[in-house]
Amino acid sequence: MSKESRSPADLRNMFGANLRRLSREYPSISELSRQLGINRTQFNRYLSGESFPRPDILDRICTFFEVDARILLEPVNDIESKGKILNGPILNDFLGQGVSSLSEESFPSGIYRFSRRSFLKEGQYLIGLSYIFRSDGVTYIKGFEPKEAMHHQGLPSSPRAREFRGYATRQDDGVSLIIARRGAMTCSFNYLARVASLENNYWVGYVTRTVREGSSGVRATRMVYEHLGKKFSDILGAARKSGFVPEAGLNPFHRRLLQIGDPFR
Repeated sequence: MSKESRSPADLRNMFGANLRRLSREYPSISELSRQLGINRTQFNRYLSGESFPRPDILDRICTFFEVDARILLEPVNDIESKGKILNGPILNDFLGQGVSSLSEESFPSGIYRFSRRSFLKEGQYLIGLSYIFRSDGVTYIKGFEPKEAMHHQGLPSSPRAREFRGYATRQDDGVSLIIARRGAMTCSFNYLARVASLENNYWVGYVTRTVREGSSGVRATRMVYEHLGKKFSDILGAARKSGFVPEAGLNPFHRRLLQIGDPFR
């Protein structure tokens, strides 16, 4: 039956089924009614599909359960899964657990300085900053490519063009990141594992580009991430030194972790 031809009874039944699904998370209907400020008898009529709430009551219910008015039209499970891929119903048991279980302790939010060998410029290394943050239980990353890197590839260097974003997921002994620029048809895969250091704020791993074998430049190389904490002077100093540098321009501990001179395997 199409949405356009649904009768009031169809809509009441859909709303009632969705409300019953949402209410299962609460042990007591009486307590749930109290929290919603709805008379228990009236709430039971909503649950059974006998009655619709007024618009203001519907808004109160949607706000409380963090859903929208589509609960009148679609099963709530479908609403909750739309737009979700890794932690949607198809992949959640395979990939979604890593996305939702990456803790602050294992990979803290904040500003990171990273360094790696340049993919395109022989004998040069790239230093940059990334911002790790969390939203709705998912860990995200964003930052900006250096202008020089964009110029070298013949690409626009506006902030919008340089911005990259991605998401992070927990691995058995580390974290992985999938990152891309806006509208790009390529991305990078990054793997990092924590290494022993005085402040326990370093991760080392590798980054790979999604390009064909035989393409110009390097496709995979080691990478270091350093959590800079909240000290503004450290973050500002790192930002001023970002971009392409020779080996001598690298932070000494970054240089050590990158194992320059040893082939990447």
